[in-house]
Amino acid sequence: MNHFETFNQHRSLLFAIAYRMLGTVTDAEDMVQETFLRWQQTTAATVKSAKTYLSTIITRLCIDHLRSARVRREQYVGSWLPEPIMTQSTNDPATQVELADSLSMAFLVVLERLSPIERAVFLLRDVFEYDYDEIAQMVGKSPANCRQILRRSRQHITAQRPRFPVSRQQQEQVTAQFLEASTQGNLHGLLSLLAKDIIFWSDGGGQVTAVLKPLHGAMKVARFLLAIRRKWLSTSVAQIIEVNGQPAIITLVDGCIHSIVSLDIVGHSIQSIYSVRNPDKLKRVSQMANLFRFDAQRNLSSYLAP
Repeated sequence: MNHFETFNQHRSLLFAIAYRMLGTVTDAEDMVQETFLRWQQTTAATVKSAKTYLSTIITRLCIDHLRSARVRREQYVGSWLPEPIMTQSTNDPATQVELADSLSMAFLVVLERLSPIERAVFLLRDVFEYDYDEIAQMVGKSPANCRQILRRSRQHITAQRPRFPVSRQQQEQVTAQFLEASTQGNLHGLLSLLAKDIIFWSDGGGQVTAVLKPLHGAMKVARFLLAIRRKWLSTSVAQIIEVNGQPAIITLVDGCIHSIVSLDIVGHSIQSIYSVRNPDKLKRVSQMANLFRFDAQRNLSSYLAP
């Protein structure tokens, strides 16, 4: 197996690590490409495990990138949200839940609150299941130190987002109910779905109109959503698609993608709403979405059917 074939064998893993570390598709692809360039300069015979070696390169590249990007994130206009990525459903329920949990917008937002090293250790251990010796090599820490870092990271993530598993069917039903209530202007219906302490996040990147600070509270969020509906009703169409391993709502206005909305569902309530409007973060989904025909009512009915 030559250099290219060996690298290609691990490409999807490398992208998965980079995307979860960085939260943007473009940056993740750049890290994968840089990893390949460095791999080409390596003598394969000196590498015991190509998987570990390549994972080490991309992890260190991502850590360095996050450190340099921190200032840019602090200067970002409004809330910074991860870039949505279209995914495909699997017939294996266990795999579906695992994918959704480690790719969801809510999970990636929580990861943003960890330091680059904490994020790397947590992902490499709890998502990608590397052993402590491998992780220590990747991040330049001792195995014992990595265990301490992981313990702190888990505590932080659990405090920010306690685990309440929600089935795929439940996610689809709540998302469909939310879309139906929003499009019909049903305030009571929306309030029945929103948690009292819900938070609405919007990312326009300073390029389009978006809420600069998160909105708090069910009534405030519901009234805001209905105000948007009144503004765009005559020229918009919405459909449920799969984004980041979960059902999400894509809205088109005058034929162009206006937003992608992801819901953090806990039980039967929506705990958080993440609305990505930044055009730069919608480009990839827009390219993929051109493959689909948007028929909101047909799609919505299929999710609401018993």
